[in-house]
Amino acid sequence: MKPLQISAETAQKLSKSLNLPLERIMHMPQHILVAKLTELHKAEETQKEKNSQET
Repeated sequence: MKPLQISAETAQKLSKSLNLPLERIMHMPQHILVAKLTELHKAEETQKEKNSQET
Protein backbone atom coordinates (compact mmCIF):
# COMPACT_ATOMS: atom_id res chain seq x y z
CA MET A 1 0.00 0.00 0.00
CA LYS A 2 1.47 3.36 -0.99
CA PRO A 3 1.20 6.41 1.28
CA LEU A 4 -1.63 8.87 0.75
CA GLN A 5 -1.04 11.63 -1.77
CA ILE A 6 -1.51 14.53 0.66
CA SER A 7 0.78 17.35 1.70
CA ALA A 8 2.77 17.27 4.92
CA GLU A 9 0.72 20.16 6.31
CA THR A 10 -2.54 18.37 5.58
CA ALA A 11 -1.24 15.19 7.20
CA GLN A 12 -0.23 17.12 10.31
CA LYS A 13 -3.65 18.80 10.56
CA LEU A 14 -5.41 15.45 10.15
CA SER A 15 -3.15 13.85 12.72
CA LYS A 16 -3.97 16.57 15.23
CA SER A 17 -7.72 16.64 14.58
CA LEU A 18 -8.11 12.84 14.53
CA ASN A 19 -5.71 12.37 17.45
CA LEU A 20 -3.68 9.76 15.55
CA PRO A 21 0.07 9.47 14.93
CA LEU A 22 1.29 11.03 11.68
CA GLU A 23 2.65 7.69 10.44
CA ARG A 24 -0.74 6.08 10.89
CA ILE A 25 -2.43 8.86 8.91
CA MET A 26 0.02 8.52 6.02
CA HIS A 27 -0.43 4.76 5.71
CA MET A 28 -4.16 4.63 6.38
CA PRO A 29 -6.30 3.35 3.49
CA GLN A 30 -8.11 6.22 1.82
CA HIS A 31 -11.61 4.86 2.46
CA ILE A 32 -10.87 4.54 6.20
CA LEU A 33 -9.55 8.10 6.33
CA VAL A 34 -12.65 9.40 4.58
CA ALA A 35 -14.86 7.53 7.06
CA LYS A 36 -12.95 9.03 10.01
CA LEU A 37 -13.21 12.51 8.53
CA THR A 38 -16.95 12.03 8.11
CA GLU A 39 -17.26 11.00 11.77
CA LEU A 40 -15.24 14.05 12.81
CA HIS A 41 -17.42 16.35 10.71
CA LYS A 42 -20.61 14.91 12.19
CA ALA A 43 -19.27 15.37 15.71
CA GLU A 44 -18.40 19.00 14.97
CA GLU A 45 -21.85 19.64 13.52
CA THR A 46 -23.50 18.09 16.57
CA GLN A 47 -21.40 20.30 18.84
CA LYS A 48 -22.35 23.40 16.84
CA GLU A 49 -26.04 22.49 17.11
CA LYS A 50 -25.74 22.03 20.87
CA ASN A 51 -24.04 25.40 21.21
CA SER A 52 -26.65 27.19 19.11
CA GLN A 53 -29.51 25.64 21.10
CA GLU A 54 -27.99 26.81 24.39
CA THR A 55 -28.06 30.46 23.38
